[in-house]
Amino acid sequence: MQLQITSLNSGSNGNCYYIGNEREAVLVDAGISCLETEKRMKRLGLSMRKVKAIFISHEHSDHIRGVSVIARKYEIPVYITPDTLYHGRLTNEKFVAIPFQAFEPVQVGELTITAFPKFHDAADPHSFIVSYQDINIGVFTDIGSPCEHVIRHFSQCHAAFLEANYDDGLLDSGRYPYYLKQRIRGNYGHLSNEQALTLFTEHKPPFMSHILLSHLSKDNNCPKLLKQLFDLNAGNTEVVIASRFQETPVYTITNSVIPVKHYKGEQLQLL
Repeated sequence: MQLQITSLNSGSNGNCYYIGNEREAVLVDAGISCLETEKRMKRLGLSMRKVKAIFISHEHSDHIRGVSVIARKYEIPVYITPDTLYHGRLTNEKFVAIPFQAFEPVQVGELTITAFPKFHDAADPHSFIVSYQDINIGVFTDIGSPCEHVIRHFSQCHAAFLEANYDDGLLDSGRYPYYLKQRIRGNYGHLSNEQALTLFTEHKPPFMSHILLSHLSKDNNCPKLLKQLFDLNAGNTEVVIASRFQETPVYTITNSVIPVKHYKGEQLQLL
């Protein structure tokens, strides 16, 4: 039993995360173009034909930019709440839109996807857990503060995409206007490096093999320093920075505590 995961892109310029088994896969968000999604999946040896559903977390453009073209071209249903569909101005798009409810599991082949609400400045924002057999993958981005739902689901994950959007010092000294800084660090904004680290160190289960740090700010964060910060506290968990410029490798997640990494089909056991 195993799942393959990758971040195809992560940041304010577009977010798209792939999670799948040998037969089917889902995308969580589709914030880059269809062409770029295809290119990146092809480089990783992944097939768009395996993607059986797209789940949309909220209506901001960096999460929905590519969804209409991808969904129409590959005839993929889009799971999206009515409020997100409306506020994303997607109601007239010609793809199959299927509403979902928080805490009600959706079955996509052998994958089970469960949504739950989060704090973010959007109409009806949700995070997701994708499960297969005994393996749980979480997508925790665009979160102002880690509520009880985030904490509870994070503690069940074998791997997770976790937002670490900004460094407090870099945000304070940066060029953003005051109101935007307050929005970013507010309860409905984004997780800071320290907030993400606290969630990770206090609630990481012993079987979490990978943490993919996601949605880093281009202006208010430093990937190198962030990775060093998490590496110091990671234990057996492999720390990966999800880039805003390119896809990550494909990581194979099992219910073992030993991380396994895939590079275009070549398996490497990390000891």
